[in-house]
Amino acid sequence: MKYLFVLLLAGVTAGAQIKKEQLNLMPWPQSVVVNDGNFSLTKNFKVNITGNPNSRIFGGVTRFLRRLDDRTGIFFEQGFVTKLNEVPNAELQINCAKVGKIGLYEDESYHLDIKSNKITINASSDLGALHGLETLLQILQNNSNSFYFPVSQISDFPRFTWRGLMIDASRHFQPIDVIKRNLDGLAAMKMNVFHWHLVDDQGWRIEMKKHPKLIELASDGLYYTQEEIKNIVKYADERGILIVPEIDVPGHGSAILTAYPEIGSKVITLTGGTSEKNIKGTAIATYGIERNAGIFTPTLDPSNPKTYQILSEIFDEVCPLFPGAYFHIGGDENEGKDWDANPKIQEFKKKHNLKTNHELQTYFTMQLAPMLKKHGKQLMGWEEILTKDLSKEAIVHSWRGPNEGVVAGQSLVDAVKKGYKTVLSNGFYIDLMYPVTSHYLNDPMPKGVNLSTEEKARILGGEATMWTELVTPLTIDSRLWPRTAAIAERLWSAEDVTDVDSMRRRLETVSFRLEELGLTHIRNKAVILRNISNNQNVEVLDEFTNVCEPLKGYTRNKNGTEYQMYSPLTLFADACTPDAKDALRFDEAVNQYLASKTPENKAKLTAFFNKWISLNKGLIELSTNAPLVQPILPLSKRLSDVSQAFLSVLDNKSSLKATELNKLVEECNTKDHADVELAVYSSLKKLI
Repeated sequence: MKYLFVLLLAGVTAGAQIKKEQLNLMPWPQSVVVNDGNFSLTKNFKVNITGNPNSRIFGGVTRFLRRLDDRTGIFFEQGFVTKLNEVPNAELQINCAKVGKIGLYEDESYHLDIKSNKITINASSDLGALHGLETLLQILQNNSNSFYFPVSQISDFPRFTWRGLMIDASRHFQPIDVIKRNLDGLAAMKMNVFHWHLVDDQGWRIEMKKHPKLIELASDGLYYTQEEIKNIVKYADERGILIVPEIDVPGHGSAILTAYPEIGSKVITLTGGTSEKNIKGTAIATYGIERNAGIFTPTLDPSNPKTYQILSEIFDEVCPLFPGAYFHIGGDENEGKDWDANPKIQEFKKKHNLKTNHELQTYFTMQLAPMLKKHGKQLMGWEEILTKDLSKEAIVHSWRGPNEGVVAGQSLVDAVKKGYKTVLSNGFYIDLMYPVTSHYLNDPMPKGVNLSTEEKARILGGEATMWTELVTPLTIDSRLWPRTAAIAERLWSAEDVTDVDSMRRRLETVSFRLEELGLTHIRNKAVILRNISNNQNVEVLDEFTNVCEPLKGYTRNKNGTEYQMYSPLTLFADACTPDAKDALRFDEAVNQYLASKTPENKAKLTAFFNKWISLNKGLIELSTNAPLVQPILPLSKRLSDVSQAFLSVLDNKSSLKATELNKLVEECNTKDHADVELAVYSSLKKLI
């Protein structure tokens, strides 16, 4: 009888009505209504498609079925969906009014209606239907023995039309499988732009058949064939994603100039006889692929007609690989040092009445516009391209902030007021290892600025930005996810969806679910920890990652020379991520204790301190057969020492003065060990 009661109670609990605040939806839809009742999944569950969609919907629905089946283990009878109206009596009916076109301003809205015996997705286009399927996967619930969808209605559409991610494949080459799994992640988070940074100082990554020297001399053999690029474009199209390629010019030119030094701006003054005379008393410089991170001087020569000839031929070959309407030409971080030192370029500036290097760069940029327009491409560039003479058709990509000596997002405001469309990346630089809240609360629509309706419409959206100086295929996913999901919500959801606690709660589940797409942001951590531990038990190392975070900003790569493009990224810092779990939990425990010094709140703090003392002992023991553990021991010792001190204070057994305790805490603020920092420092400061 006792067991029957337990089973009945379990049944009541399992069937309890879920509230919408409990749903793990991300991005959060525009409208969510949850009603009583559930739609229960069985192996007879099928999907039917009607309307006039693009054929991408068939692959999208098939992938939806496989993911749902993988998650539930139900063994659905329906296999591959290949045509319209295959199963008219199916329980999930999808209706798409028209073919979705990959690009901006397309209608991506959908309405999801879940009843107890039928589910309907109505969308203007197949793009909206794909979004609706992602929401349906996210809303899935379960009890102890079955899976179901709560009866609900969701109406949804994006706030911004440009919701992007940039991956730099130049500094550290990212193989095809990395790109594909991250495209799947973007689609799951309803993002619709993939900005592919393909050329920089550290390498040229596009197969060139008419200019093979670019891959022979400037790629280290690491590049995408044209067939691979076409395959990726098709893969993205099937997921509703626009690809925007980037070839960065005129600065960041080391790779291009390694193959074609004759179009470089640097000149060498001749001191003796030579057969390499270029212009009066000078010779062509030689270039090499850059192995460090940083800003470098190699720059294309805007006064040389051959520069434009080669670029035109490059665009003629590259543009047809990308059917989208936009092409990013970079244009950033050109310091103009080689321009200033080149007499021929200085003469060119005078001849064309170009007073500054900025005006000279605008001249250069505007020579590229017709080359791209010939292929139906609209020019886009980083904010340095913005001048009074820039074509109004160009899109300005805002990226600089206080670290670059400018007001954050100022270029975005300047651009829209001058009539340009813009995309924001400042505040979305996820390679900087900043906490998720800094990205989540960063909005493309500037606060406190008076913009007209027309000016606001020129703000297309935003783009998460992943530069790869410090990532490899092993670690890139852990730097992208799950924080990119929070950025996706900022770009999709209503402006007032800003509850950080809700975001964190949902993000934990979303992060776990992203693994079903093949993303490695969680699983690859264990690979790195096994390397560090010399294949010993990694439990204490794993625990220590929960209080450590990688150094933020560019402080890990001091002056761009500490890590080269071939340096190891398999160390403790590479296993750590922003938003260290125990650091967040400890901060919550500290706040609770300071608000109310109850025995229970004291016990929470005590548990953390005891754990950190034990961790230090475990790491010391582990290090006896693991040299890579040694660099973190000074940090674990400092955390252990301060933990022992606080335990004594909490138990009133300490004679420590406040200054002595403060000194121990300050020692936890060091950033000189293993390229990580103790993320509990600020919380420890509160306790003093």
